[in-house]
Parts: sequence; structure tokens; C-alpha cells
Amino acid sequence: MARPLREQFLLATLVVLVPVVAVMTWAVRDFYYDQIDELGREARRLAIAVAEHIARLGAEGDAGTALESYLSALELPSGTEISVASADRVVARHRRGAGPPTELALSEISVATRPWKVTVGIPTQVALARANAAVQRTVLISGLATLALLLLGGAFIRRWLPPLRRLEEAADRVGAGDLSPPPPLRMPSRELEHLHDAFREMVEKLRAARESVESLQQQVIRQERLAAIGVLLSGIAHELNNPLQAISGFSEILQRERDLRPETRTDLALIQKESARASGIIRNLSRFSRQQQSKPSPVRLADVVQSVIELRQRRLQEQGIRLEISEAATRPVHAVFTELQQVLLNFVINSEQALAAHRGPDRRIVIRTSDTSTGVHFEVEDTGPGVTPEDESKLFQPFFTTKPVGEGTGLGLSVSYGIVRSFGGAIGYRRSAAGGALFFVDLPSSQGAPA
Repeated sequence: MARPLREQFLLATLVVLVPVVAVMTWAVRDFYYDQIDELGREARRLAIAVAEHIARLGAEGDAGTALESYLSALELPSGTEISVASADRVVARHRRGAGPPTELALSEISVATRPWKVTVGIPTQVALARANAAVQRTVLISGLATLALLLLGGAFIRRWLPPLRRLEEAADRVGAGDLSPPPPLRMPSRELEHLHDAFREMVEKLRAARESVESLQQQVIRQERLAAIGVLLSGIAHELNNPLQAISGFSEILQRERDLRPETRTDLALIQKESARASGIIRNLSRFSRQQQSKPSPVRLADVVQSVIELRQRRLQEQGIRLEISEAATRPVHAVFTELQQVLLNFVINSEQALAAHRGPDRRIVIRTSDTSTGVHFEVEDTGPGVTPEDESKLFQPFFTTKPVGEGTGLGLSVSYGIVRSFGGAIGYRRSAAGGALFFVDLPSSQGAPA
């Protein structure tokens, strides 16, 4: 298990300080032995100076007294001993300071003019005292360096730990299912900023994925409901079709009676017409609710347009929306009737919903069909507000909708796109001359070009 950041920093400080202390200890020890050597050289210089002084003295009888005065006047380290002796006696001896004898750094010089030898001994404690000053400086430097490292480490930890803790807390929240975006944090380094940005981006992607999954779940529920509604519609269509056929048949039979009054015959014709219209609506509902796959076959756009009109005409009239039809297409297309019906119905419903929220003076939907050089073309135009330029590129993306929540799944146009492309056609959008929306489809014909 990884150690906390504080412990790692303390261990790193110790790892750095151990070799530093070792190097400084070695340097102090080396300095001490250098001082010992320097004491030996210093003792030799003192011995040479005393020997030269003796060589300048006069008679031997005055030498002892003069030499004592000279030695007393010298500035010597404490504990230094100087002796001048011949073979049989000590001519002069001087010791600077009191205290027990210690280990000395000795140097011995013979006097050129007299049979004497000058011996100078400087205590090694002088070297130790001099080295002690270096030791104190070393300890002071080490202590200051250690303190500086600890202060820097403390500042480093105080700066790094809070953001890391917040990131850890945010990760715990995400793990617990809270995908709310973490608040922006001031990070102490660029690497942590990149980590924080990557974490926020990950949370956003997780939120989008969860919303997408929830949306897919809702779509599955809607599709299951639509499938159930389709089965229900199929059953209702079957049950209603027989009575309507009976009504239509009996009205036709009654119209053959010769002694009917004109107003009665007119009423029977209206009954037959309306029952035929009701049968057509039920037939279209039944055909639209089928879920099985169908094989493409020649389909006339006029039949598709008529089926959509029968499904939406009454609803459009209730909302005060005019529906205009301009049919010029003569050639059939190789497609599935119900799928083309679904595409056109999507276009009409989108225009209807756009005009429902638009209270302009001219509320109109126009359906146009025409032949082209390679096939047929149909379009649905409305006089609504249209689509904003920033949304045009996203119209055929799955789950994209500009409608309020609960009024659109965002799948109608994307499904229509897939249907048209499966038939080898093209689907698109452009803004109409009146400022509304215009959706169009180009499909290849199942016949050759018109003569």
C-alpha cells in the first residue's frame, strides 16, 4: 500500500540529509587532520624562529635570561611548550598556560652556533578547537538546510494536499453515483490542472452517457407502448371494418330504391361517402401500425400523400392550419409504402407542431411532389418560424430535438433519414422563401425517365 504524501516527503528528506551529513562529517574529519599537519608546520616555524634568535644572542651566560624573556614575549597557543637544551642540561623552558599535559605536535631544530636543540610542542587540542569551529559551522548549515527542506516540504504539502483531497472526494461522489460536475479548483501545477480537466471531462461524458442510457430506456418504453398501440389499433381496425362495410353496403343498396325522396338519396350518399372515408382512415391506421418488415415494391407518391391527408386532415382543421397539395409526380418509386408514409407523416407533424406555437396570419402547410430527371421529389413546406442556423446541422442526429421536454423524442428525422437512405435516396432541409421550414426527399424511380 502506498504511503501518505507527508511520510514520503519525510523519507525523501532523510534520504537527502543522510549523504549530506556523511559528506560534511568526512569534510570535518579531513579538516581536523589538516589542522594537525598545520600544527606540525607551525611548531617547526616556531622552532626555527627560536633557533635563529639564539644564534643572534651574545655570550652563553646571558643566553638563558634573554631567551626566557624572548619566549615569554611570543604569542603562542595555549599549552604550547618550548624548551632549549644541550646534551646535559636545559637552558630554557617555557609553557604557555596551565593545565595537564596533553598530546603535542612536536618539532625539533638544532641551533647552528651552539650545541643546543630547540623543541616546540603544540597541543593537538588546538587543532580540535579549530576544527570545532568548522563543526559548528557545518552543524549550523546542516540545521538550516534541514529546516529549509522541512519548510519547503510543509509549503509543498499544504499546497498539494487540499486539491488532491478534493479530487479524491469528487471521485468518491462519482463512485457513489453523484455525477454533478466538480467545482473548478485552483491547481498548484500544470499536471494537476490537466488531471482536474480530464476528471471534469470524464464526469461530463459519464453524465452524457447516463442521460443517453436513460433516454434510450425511455425510447424503448415508448417503442413498446407504440407496439402495444399498434396491436390495439390493428384489432380495433379489424372490429370496426366489418360494421363500416355493412353500413356502406346497405347505404349503397338503399340508394337503388326507385321511390326514394331526393333528400333521402342525398343523405344515403353522404353516409356511403363518410363510411368509405372512415374505412380509409382505419385502413391507413392498420397499415401504419404494422411492425413486420415489408419488401420494397412500386409505390405511387399520390397514394402516400392521400393516406397522410386522411390521418391528419381533421387535426389540421381543428387547429386552423391550411393544407395545400401540389401533386405533379407520375412515376412510382421502389420503396415500402408504410415507411414512406412514416417519413411524410413525420414532416407533416413537425410542421403542424411548429405552426401550433406560431400565431402568424398565414398558417399553412404545402405538400409538393414532382418528377425529376432520375426519380421523384417531394417536399413539405410550412410558414412557421423555421429552424435556427446553429441547429440546422444537427436536425438528423438521433435524440436531437428543439421541442419542449415530453413533446419530442428526437428520433423522427433520424429514422426518416435512415429510411430514405435505405432506398438510395437523399433527404435534406432548407429555409423556405416565406421563412419557414422546408424538408425534402429525392428518391430514384422504379421506372426510367419520362419520355
